[in-house]
Amino acid sequence: MPALTRLSLTNFRSYSDALIEPGPRFVILTGENGAGKTNVLEAVSLLSPGRGLRRASLSEIARTDGPGGFAVAARLSDVEIGTGTKAAAPERRQVRINGAAASANSLSEWLSVLWLTPAMDRLFSEGASGRRQFFDRLVLALEPGHAGHATRYEAAMRARNKLLAEPDSADPSWLAALEAGMAEHGALLAEARERTLAALQERLRAQVEGPFARAGLAFDRWRPEAADLAEALRQALKEGRGRDAAAGRALTGPHRTDLLVTHLGKGQPAERCSTGEQKALLLSITLAHADLVAEKTGQRPILLLDEVAAHLDPSRRAALFERLATGGGQVWMTGTEPSLFSAVSGDVSWLAVRTGKIVQEQRLAGGEN
Repeated sequence: MPALTRLSLTNFRSYSDALIEPGPRFVILTGENGAGKTNVLEAVSLLSPGRGLRRASLSEIARTDGPGGFAVAARLSDVEIGTGTKAAAPERRQVRINGAAASANSLSEWLSVLWLTPAMDRLFSEGASGRRQFFDRLVLALEPGHAGHATRYEAAMRARNKLLAEPDSADPSWLAALEAGMAEHGALLAEARERTLAALQERLRAQVEGPFARAGLAFDRWRPEAADLAEALRQALKEGRGRDAAAGRALTGPHRTDLLVTHLGKGQPAERCSTGEQKALLLSITLAHADLVAEKTGQRPILLLDEVAAHLDPSRRAALFERLATGGGQVWMTGTEPSLFSAVSGDVSWLAVRTGKIVQEQRLAGGEN
């Protein structure tokens, strides 16, 4: 199972420098609110494609009173990976794998990282884009090429939108080329999502009733009924140029897909469930997906669970920790008090976080000194 054995931060958020050498299983960070616990999880999340768990701009991540730029470096069992920026180019992300320059998308070939944060408690009440991003992270853990197709699709869509905004200078042949690119990569995006959805639906349906809500998943989908999905999308884009020009954006394509989540036990849409039920649904989906990734790839994703215990009653906390212990893999969790994790057993790395400092403490499994 992939696990970080070393993590170093340089001029990252609240840390001028920090070094962590975690064990392979539970990594528990405790400290006051604002001490910098989530900053550590954000650093780990940046070891995968995308903008990390806060989706912050790169210039925001560098330490405010630092020299500019930041670095995150980590060691897995067989590879050194790192990412960061330089002061001269604060919004240009650099990635290195075993010392060689690489693309951010290539990080998914080495490890997958999934996370749940308090901000995601609003996932079911806000817009569809957040739910797409959440689900695409699940797809990426199973199909590393998904990030590349998303990047190419979005780049072609932006270029097409720009051309449509200038109709007098829009070159029809260039529009056709961009639409062909959107169609090719958009079809691959949609098909990868559907494969992941089908596999995850099957696993969730097989779950027994327990402390976490059983989730039903479906797409409110953009999906033409066509054997050749790429050709159907290309034709729809061509026919919709006038409409898209008036709207200022593309109105058809996989970027319009929404993820629908249902509490199966109550037969109720997630957005109508309580906050606690919504958190339980997210946990149910994430844990089922981690099991699915382990089954399909032989490598369990690293889980980042920010303040996950804060709104769970003691019985649900204990059930969560037991499920995580049974599943295996490296799990990073944060909380204000060590007592929140008293039911954790097994190999535990305890980290006390104080503003700008991380102290690795020697504790017995289960939270006792």
